[in-house]
Amino acid sequence: MLFSAAEEYSCIRPSAQAMQEPLLRAEGLDYDTFPEAPASPGERARAGVLQNRRVFLATFAAVLGNFSFGYALVYTSPVIPALKLSSDPALHLDKIQASWFGSVFTLGAAAGGLSAMLLNDLLGRKLSIMFSAVPSAIGYALMAGAHGLWMLLLGRMLTGFAGGLTAACIPVYVSEIAPPGVRGALGATPQLMAVFGSLSLYALGLLLPWRWLAVAGEGPVLIMILLLSFMPNSPRFLLSKSRDEEALQALTWLRADSQVHWEFEQIQDNVRKQSSRMSWAEAREPRVYRPILIAVLMRFLQQLTGITPVLVYLQTIFDSTSVVLPSQQDAAIVGAVRLLSVLIAAVTMDLAGRKVLLYVSASIMFVANLTLGLYVQFVPKPLTPNSTMEMVTLGGTEQPPATAFNYLTLIPLLATMLFIMGYAMGWGPITWLLMSEVLPLRARGVASGLCVLVSWLTAFVLTEYFLLAVTAFGLQVPFFFFSAICLLSLLFTGCCVPETRGRSLEQIEAFFHTRRMSFRP
Repeated sequence: MLFSAAEEYSCIRPSAQAMQEPLLRAEGLDYDTFPEAPASPGERARAGVLQNRRVFLATFAAVLGNFSFGYALVYTSPVIPALKLSSDPALHLDKIQASWFGSVFTLGAAAGGLSAMLLNDLLGRKLSIMFSAVPSAIGYALMAGAHGLWMLLLGRMLTGFAGGLTAACIPVYVSEIAPPGVRGALGATPQLMAVFGSLSLYALGLLLPWRWLAVAGEGPVLIMILLLSFMPNSPRFLLSKSRDEEALQALTWLRADSQVHWEFEQIQDNVRKQSSRMSWAEAREPRVYRPILIAVLMRFLQQLTGITPVLVYLQTIFDSTSVVLPSQQDAAIVGAVRLLSVLIAAVTMDLAGRKVLLYVSASIMFVANLTLGLYVQFVPKPLTPNSTMEMVTLGGTEQPPATAFNYLTLIPLLATMLFIMGYAMGWGPITWLLMSEVLPLRARGVASGLCVLVSWLTAFVLTEYFLLAVTAFGLQVPFFFFSAICLLSLLFTGCCVPETRGRSLEQIEAFFHTRRMSFRP
């Protein structure tokens, strides 16, 4: 059935009251973010496929930065054990040096988040992501050709800087180019690619020496630069810089549709309302500081669950708990489980909602951390890690039978897999997504950098003192602490985190003007 332009406009335009008070009443047609004009099912399907294809391509180009970030984050997992055995005195690591090699990445990431507070709004989301390739490429080159500890530390810090910058810019870019119907799934792709990068490192670590692992890290960086050169910038950023014609062209390309004027006008109207610089007085208003506080606290709690020290020192943890398989293989298995879990989250995020997955995620991580802590506390430490047969030979009749011990040594591996699965299903990808969804447009660039800064300063403290805490108090104490944080995360989710599934960024921002604690009336 065909409609005139006036009839079509009247069908899709929501009422004025609905535009002023989004999300406050029951869901209905008025709350469909960008309703489609009436068309046959076949036409809608074809248009949707083409539209999503272009958005997916732009998203893939951007999240290659997250692949490099995930790869660099866990680079130390196979490298620290190798350097501890190095015969080169200039590269041999003791416990203190290994701790710095693991943690200095997070200092670089914090600096990257700090720089994103400026670059995100100065260069724009896309150019900031592309700029991250410079320190990343230099960092990998330094580690590949390292002849001393300073080159390893500097290379590690530079890759961390690039990771912190991309962690602040990529989620914002993806959320601003994605239509609401797929924003949840696309919002999981930064975490998904970071996980895939980590898994690639674990897999390559079984095949390549540590220098060639750094060389391999250069590939994704170069591909990202090449692809992003052909992708558009964020329409919202372009409008904020009064580049309206470029913004319309970018939105038209992303939606694969010349009829995007209604959506463009809605975004344009929202940007114009926020065109002036935010004052400190405005920053103290609940509609501004509430979403920023939620995003910052989520990134803070995300790190306190223990994810970064677990990933950085994964093989070290397995070596000290006598898992069944060699620690390198266990790390690769955990990486595969993490990838599968993020895929599940990406598929279900727009179906189950953000809060449900956050509840499930925190509950699973609590059980896993508690299990690891109890295992370390009550199971005797083996004489020779990762060697059940040697345990029986050395210990004689004083040691438990090999079959009984084999079952016990499954516990650290299974508990770690459970922890990674829980994190990757909720608190991993959703904190990245919600950060980009709830932050107000006028403060999005600066506030996203602040979130990353807080996140990686917390990660630095945890990774720097994790091994020291293990030496002083035992491995079980950090895991008991992480368990308590998971319980706190459950309470925080219930009290403070809004459900944003199916809402446009403009609707989410308008919601915080109401001072409500929930989207429901």
